[in-house]
Amino acid sequence: MKKLFERVRQLQLIFSRTRAADSKLVPMMLVFGLIGVAVGAGVGLLLGSVTTGIVLAVLFGLTSALAVFSRRAANAQFEALEGQPGAAAAVLQTMRGPWELTLGVAVTRKKDLVHMMVGRPGIILVGEGAPARVTSLLKQQHRAVARMAGDVPIHEISVGDGEGQVALKKLTIHINRLPRKLKAGQVGPLQTKVAAARPEFPMPKGPPPRVPKRMR
Repeated sequence: MKKLFERVRQLQLIFSRTRAADSKLVPMMLVFGLIGVAVGAGVGLLLGSVTTGIVLAVLFGLTSALAVFSRRAANAQFEALEGQPGAAAAVLQTMRGPWELTLGVAVTRKKDLVHMMVGRPGIILVGEGAPARVTSLLKQQHRAVARMAGDVPIHEISVGDGEGQVALKKLTIHINRLPRKLKAGQVGPLQTKVAAARPEFPMPKGPPPRVPKRMR
């Protein structure tokens, strides 16, 4: 019961913050909720049952409204993260699966960062910061790990909204769509092998921005 109350409070907090940042949240929830109600009622009428129609109308209406809330809440949280140093790092840390993540394998004084992930697609270098500096950092790290990677694919990703970059809110989707080249059991040994090929860089002081659980 305690966990249920905590979950409800969390949802209330997320709703309040999202509504403050997104003026269209409530109208969109109402519109899609009503559409769901209409669809559910229509199905009930086709089945010739008023009771079924009422149940389906409530179910479809709530489901539609919650789907809108979930999507717009996630978008609002990503917008809040964008532009903050370490935003990509915060998102990468939420990814599930056989990933080996090393934060800050390259750092500049102006807080441009490159992070390295090793997973079934191979080696993924993710840069965030000024595009020109990030591109240079990515190339440097690519050369550093290529000597130990052998024929393992190395992917470079620059996070941002410019041409050739991947938007922060699409980062996990982009990574998860990369073709799988390795077995899960090969990820750990590859991480150990590659880690020895690159110098250690200190991460900027302070933790990366926190990603709310709703986005995970």
